[in-house]
Amino acid sequence: MFMARLLNEPSVCCVLCTTRLHNLALLIEQLMAGARAASRIRSLKGVSMPAIESIQVFQALNSSPHARLEQSAPLGDGLVAAQWNNRHDSQEYHAPTHHTLSCYIADGTGTFRRGQPDRKGAPGKLCILPAGHESAWVVNGEIRLAHLYFSPQHFALGCITLLDREPRAMQLHENTFLEDHAQAARFQQLIRLNWAEPGERLLTSSLAHEMVSHALLSQAGLREGLRLKGGLAPHLRRHLVDFIEMHLADPLSLGQLAALCALSEYHFARMFRESFGLPPHQYLLARRIDKARRLLRQTATPLGEIALACGFASASHFSNRFRQAVGATPGEYRLALGSVRP
Repeated sequence: MFMARLLNEPSVCCVLCTTRLHNLALLIEQLMAGARAASRIRSLKGVSMPAIESIQVFQALNSSPHARLEQSAPLGDGLVAAQWNNRHDSQEYHAPTHHTLSCYIADGTGTFRRGQPDRKGAPGKLCILPAGHESAWVVNGEIRLAHLYFSPQHFALGCITLLDREPRAMQLHENTFLEDHAQAARFQQLIRLNWAEPGERLLTSSLAHEMVSHALLSQAGLREGLRLKGGLAPHLRRHLVDFIEMHLADPLSLGQLAALCALSEYHFARMFRESFGLPPHQYLLARRIDKARRLLRQTATPLGEIALACGFASASHFSNRFRQAVGATPGEYRLALGSVRP
């Protein structure tokens, strides 16, 4: 009874309302801060960039008290670069879902794979660690090394566009302490760039694409003893590749592509993914972005015309999609890498 009368007092009600409003304002501010933080994280990652938590080799080193991360950067298109310093350590990698290219930048003469103590690293030596591999390492002394991580989707695109092969039929050969002077030189160039500066990060991304292409052309091969089942016939796969390249400016539909193979949309989508390693819409977007990159680098064509030539509905749609995939707007990309000025 007393409490009811107290709550009816105007002064008490005013205090309660003020307290509630203050608490509500604090809650709103916390929610807004969380939203701003999430927005910053999303803008850093980008849609096609793998979350750093999913890169197992990166996380294995990052969790070691002996390894120190010097720098890292998402580069778009499923590529992430990192530079490490490590000493007196041991590491194990268990079936990562991504591929890793590694180059010893300095020292490393006391580093070897467990069970292979007679084979040791050295500056300029390369290691290729494919997805699904198992390895254990011993680091005696110090080592500085650079890593380039790339996704299975990036590998799949390379198999289709560079090798004219189905990704499921191909594998990246595991290699330890490989000598490849051209690739080692690319790694040296990579670490000299400022990954935190937007323009140089785009140069880093372009160089990383070259490095992955080189690895695919020199270190990828057919899986032994594999008999492919399902998927599209090779002549249909090649026909689709050619048709899509010729019609990137057109609003291609799943039904239109399925009709080329005389399949239902459901069966076509499933078989396409088996043969291409990624779904139709993702492959189509990747090819459109790749064409846009070429036009931005090699021509002075206005951005609106490039958008239409690559099948985007508008310049803003093109800009948004390009930025999600590459990590920069088309204008920023042209400014950093274009060889022809408008």
